[in-house]
Amino acid sequence: METLHIESFDPQQANQHEFMALNAFENRLRAEQWPEDAPFTLERTMRELRELPPFIDLQLWIVRQSQTSEIVARASTTILRTEQNKHLMSFDIAVLAEMRRQGIAKRLLPLVAERAKKERRRILQTHTDSAIPAGEAFMKRLSARMGIASHTNQLDLAQLDPNLIRQWQERAPQAEFELGLWEGTYPQEEIESVAKLIEVMNTEPRDNLEMEDWHWSPEQLREWQASLKQRKTEQWTMYARERATRQFAGYTEVFWNPQQPELLQQGDTGVFPKYRNRGLGRWLKAAMLEKILKDRPYVKRIRTGNADSNAAMLKINHELGFRPYKSWNTWQVELDRVLEYLGMRRE
Repeated sequence: METLHIESFDPQQANQHEFMALNAFENRLRAEQWPEDAPFTLERTMRELRELPPFIDLQLWIVRQSQTSEIVARASTTILRTEQNKHLMSFDIAVLAEMRRQGIAKRLLPLVAERAKKERRRILQTHTDSAIPAGEAFMKRLSARMGIASHTNQLDLAQLDPNLIRQWQERAPQAEFELGLWEGTYPQEEIESVAKLIEVMNTEPRDNLEMEDWHWSPEQLREWQASLKQRKTEQWTMYARERATRQFAGYTEVFWNPQQPELLQQGDTGVFPKYRNRGLGRWLKAAMLEKILKDRPYVKRIRTGNADSNAAMLKINHELGFRPYKSWNTWQVELDRVLEYLGMRRE
C-alpha cells in the first residue's frame, strides 16, 4: 500500500495527459461492466466530466501507483444543489479488479465522509453492479441498507415485433390525446410546463429510499440541456397531451451519442396517475420506437433502467422484448455509521 498515492482530480484543471490516465482506468472498468460496448474516446471522457450542469457538484479523487503513475482506483462524491434532498450525497468508489481486497476502498472512504460532514449530508447513497460483487460486499461491511433493487434491461432491435408497435398505436386513444416530439432542446415557451411534466417521475417506485420528491426549475432544465449539447448527446422527448385541456399527460425520452452509434439509452417514461390505464405508456413507447427505426436505423440495442418493483413499466418493456442485462442495487448508509466504521469523530 505504501506504493499508492491518493490525489484530487479536478476536471477543469487537469491536462490531456492526466485525462489520458483517467480514461484508461475508466475504460478498464467499462470493459468489466459493459463488455460489448466500445471504449470511450479521450474526448468523450473529457466532455462528460467537464460539461456537467452547474447544479451538479462533483468532486473526484484518484489513486496512482507511484512507480508507473497508473490510476488503479477512483472515488467521487456528487451533490445536487437543489432545494430538495439536502440530506443526501451520492458517492462512488471503483478499484481495478487486480487491486481489490487490499483496503484501497477503505482508504478512500474518509475523503467521502469528510465531504459529507462538511456539507452536512447525513445519508450517503451509492450503486453496486452485479458484474462487480466486491461493491456489494463492501456495502455490507458498512452495514448499509438496501434502498432499491433495479435492472438494466436491454432490447435487441432485431427482435422487435413491428406488428406489436403498430397495434399499440392503432389502439391508442387518439380522439382524446395527441403526441408531440421535441428533438433536442425543450421549447422555451413550454419550459415551465415541462418542469411540471417531468415531476410525474416522482410517482415511480422508491421502495426504501429515503428521498423526497424532486422539483426541477426551468433554469435547471436549461442548464441540463446545455450540458447535453456540450457532451454531444442528443435527446428526443415524446409527450402526450390531452386535447380538451392541453394538459401534458406523460412523456418518454431517449438519448443517443454518435460515439456509440449502435446504442441508444431509454430515459424516463411516465404517465400521470389520472391518465393511466388508457394505453398512453404503450403509445408513447411504440411511437418512439417507430421513429428510432426510421431515423436511426444503425441503432442495434436499447438499454433502460427499471426498478424491480416497477411492475407496470416492466410489463410494457417485457412485451416489447426487453430482457434483463444486469442487476444493480442502490444502497444508503448514515454518515454516523460510516464514521463509526472508520473510527472517525463527528465534530
